[in-house]
Formats: sequence, C-alpha cells, structure tokens
Amino acid sequence: MLRALYTAATGMKAQQLYLDNVSNNLSNINTTGFKRSQVNFQDLLYSKRYIAGSESAQGFEIPAGIQLGGGVRTISISKVFSQGNHVNTERDLDLAIQGKGFFQIQQSDGSIAYTRDGSFELNSKGEVVTADGLPLSPSITITDATEISIGTDGTVYVKGSDPSGTLQNVGQIMLAMFPNSSGLDSLGKNLYLETMASGSPIVAVPGEQGTGEIYQGFLENSNVETVTELVSLITAQRAYEINSRAISASDEMLSTINSMAR
Repeated sequence: MLRALYTAATGMKAQQLYLDNVSNNLSNINTTGFKRSQVNFQDLLYSKRYIAGSESAQGFEIPAGIQLGGGVRTISISKVFSQGNHVNTERDLDLAIQGKGFFQIQQSDGSIAYTRDGSFELNSKGEVVTADGLPLSPSITITDATEISIGTDGTVYVKGSDPSGTLQNVGQIMLAMFPNSSGLDSLGKNLYLETMASGSPIVAVPGEQGTGEIYQGFLENSNVETVTELVSLITAQRAYEINSRAISASDEMLSTINSMAR
C-alpha cells in the first residue's frame, strides 16, 4: 500500500506542474511573439519481481514478467516554436517574421538576446529599440524621416524631409536561427538566450538560409490555442483527482489492514 501512496503522489506533483504550465500559456495568449510550452513526462524506475524470458521453478520460460512502475516525473518543458498568426497594425516599426528566425537584441551588458517580438520604437537618439529600450542589433538609427520602408529582406529605407524625396538605405536587419530552438533559455520580457543545447546562432539576411522574411506593419500573435489549452486544463484537473483518489483508496486499505491486525 505504501508503494501506491508514493506512486500516486508523483502523479499529483506531475499534474500540478502540468497545470502551472497550462496557466502560463493561457496568461500569455495575447503576448506578442509568445511561444507556448509543452510538458514532457517520463515513467520512473521499475521494480522487477520476475523478468520476462526467465526460467520458472518448473523449468519453463516465463512469457511475461512482473514489473511494477514507480510513478512519473517531468523530464522537460520545451518551447514550441510554431508560427503564430499575423495581425495587421499598419505601424512602420511593427515587424513580423514569417519563418524560423529571431530578431537580435543587444542587452545592457553587451550580450545578444533573441526575440520574436517585433514591436519596435525609436528612442530619443533615433535608434530602433524594444519596448524596454534595448537596441536592435546591428544598430539602426532613423532621424528626420517622413517615411520608413522595410523590405522583406530586412533592408531599411527612409525618406527624409528634403525636397528630392529620395529613399536612403540606413541599415540592414539581420535574423538569427538556431539548430535547436527548443534549447533556448527563456529570459522573460519576450527574450531568449543562447545555450549549449540550442547551438550557435546562424545569422543571415532575411529570406536566406531558412531564417524567414520580415513583414512591415504586422505583429506575430502568440501561438497558444485557447481550445487546446482549455482541454489540457480539464485533463490535468481530472488526472490530479484520479491520483488523489488512489491515495485515498490506499489509505482506506491501510486502515482496514491495521484494524484487522489489532
């Protein structure tokens, strides 16, 4: 009976973590560029009383053994980088990526972070920055512009206030791509960091090497699907209840045995 108590307890812990993950996905359903997380489980070690194929006392081969599992554990929580839907904002500095690439953002310590959130602004110096004021990398500065045009290849053109009205090339947006995007470290604030698991970034011009193209005037919505997450929410709740009942049943059986032993 004690084995059943501990086994069911692992199930309750796993479902609690599963529910926490679903809650985080749902809370970020309107977060620009957010990618949902997926919980992956793994069964625990088995207690093997008889191994299949071993010899019985009568000398015959046992066709199926007795293996009793010890429960479940969470092996990983991975990001799912499927494409989110694009919404038209008609803002010059709202950019969406159609593909696997990431924008490169320079942090205050000089290191590079990565994001799918393309809602950029201009600071007082005319630099293209995130909502937190972190500059795009490579840096792009736009001053005295009456019109901003960004191509699908990331080339940034501006039209100044001079009478000629000619477009000037002021910079090139580069995109980074990783061999294993799920291995990125989630930093928060829509930012990711490179890890050994993600591999080194492949930086290229948008449209090359599978990084994807850039669309001006659009933002990428979260890839969280409400219906799927609500079903997962119900599933986690029911699984938690079932494991709780297993603990209650084990406790009742222990009480019965104790009362009989008196």
